[in-house]
Amino acid sequence: MDKSCWKWTLMLLVLLVSTYAEASFFWHMEDFIKAVKQVEDEESGSEPPAVLKRLRRAAGLNDAFIRHFLGDVDSSSPDLDANLSDYIKKAVHHRVTEDGREEGVVLTADGTTVALTPLLLGIEAGFLSKARGLYQLTLAKDLGLSLRHGSNPTRRLGRDGCWDSITSPQVFTLSDDPSLLTTAQVNGGMDGVVLGMEVSDASRRPLKLSGLLTEYYCHQLESSGLDTAPRLISRRRRDNFKGLVMSPVLTRQVVKSVELQQRLTGQSKMEAKKKKQLMSVVREAMKEFVHMYIDCPPIIPRCMWGAEPYRGTPTNLSLPLSFMYIHHTHTPSQPCLTFQQCATDMRSMQRFHQEDRGWDDIGYSFVAGSDGYIYMGRGWHWQGAHTLGHNSIGYGVSFIGDYVRSLPSQHSMGLVRDQLAACAVGGGRLINTFTLQGHRQVVNTSCPGDALYNEIKSWEHFGEVRDMKLTA
Repeated sequence: MDKSCWKWTLMLLVLLVSTYAEASFFWHMEDFIKAVKQVEDEESGSEPPAVLKRLRRAAGLNDAFIRHFLGDVDSSSPDLDANLSDYIKKAVHHRVTEDGREEGVVLTADGTTVALTPLLLGIEAGFLSKARGLYQLTLAKDLGLSLRHGSNPTRRLGRDGCWDSITSPQVFTLSDDPSLLTTAQVNGGMDGVVLGMEVSDASRRPLKLSGLLTEYYCHQLESSGLDTAPRLISRRRRDNFKGLVMSPVLTRQVVKSVELQQRLTGQSKMEAKKKKQLMSVVREAMKEFVHMYIDCPPIIPRCMWGAEPYRGTPTNLSLPLSFMYIHHTHTPSQPCLTFQQCATDMRSMQRFHQEDRGWDDIGYSFVAGSDGYIYMGRGWHWQGAHTLGHNSIGYGVSFIGDYVRSLPSQHSMGLVRDQLAACAVGGGRLINTFTLQGHRQVVNTSCPGDALYNEIKSWEHFGEVRDMKLTA
């Protein structure tokens, strides 16, 4: 090969390597943790508080509200590599664009999306032992800012969305009209509070920030699912947050955060009448917050597990319903322990129901994995195809796995028995005197398996077949 060929080959290799290097960072939490490790490596021996300040500096998080709690960023340390700094700024800076794209969020290994700003601020506050200001700095600040813009909580709380790709996520788009406080912000705020409170105890402080994030977000479950998993992992964020922050406490912190924000920006002190009005709005919104993020289980939306579109026109349910029917999938026969496997199982069942059975969609209303999450099938409003002759009067909830001889994990059963049921009742989707039954009670089938059927006999709301006229 002549020299010119070698020259062009070398140039091509350099181009390919540089292109790969730029494309190697996507909006995965694992990619952000890699960036954190690079920051740690640039100053060998730097402790987490110093790393967090460098991240905050690179991301431009230094407004008056943040400085009030965390102080100024350290300008004496050397600047980060330009590419690394640019990545951190894009990864951390949160905003929702006019076309509904949410930026400053990353996809975690468990299938949820997290805003990095409240996460990092909460952890840094914990290292500085700012426990009293921790709620204001993370979740309460975002709640407070959003609650100032109206009185309808459903327009403020809980918009979730979907990524353009699960393997190489780059764009996250909200699935409904943008809300001022998204699910990603709530997840990040919860995680910031949980991890911040953890590291506020000097005896539990990690040596590396990257290590703390890896343990929290990347833990691999064993066959028993969450039953034997560590306490401090992202799949347990709601349980951990609930144990730390009671609704009345967060309500007071939200009001304080609004008052502080006004004072720090030079606005006049809030009048007593306006403060009373704000408190009333906050109380109502906190009821919605508690319902969505404490009472209800975490639910993976259809677009995240890769659902195909509904074929035809869905039939809307007439709510509230009176029954919940329990199923097992039988095939897949094994519990799923990761988001990737559960999503694969969901797609497999949908293909079977649509292609082999000729149904419009996956038949179940909801499906419980053993990874700590509920997966949305037809959801709250569309009539399912789960319990022949009873689809219009009840939800069909299935556990992934064959439960003839064994049971689902205790955690996954609790998600259905306690949280999904409470969520349905609290949201007006099930009557509070609803009846829970196994599939076999109303259809000639062995579903949901002998072991699981014997288990649900002890659940609250379990009931025998009623003599009533039913429709499909």
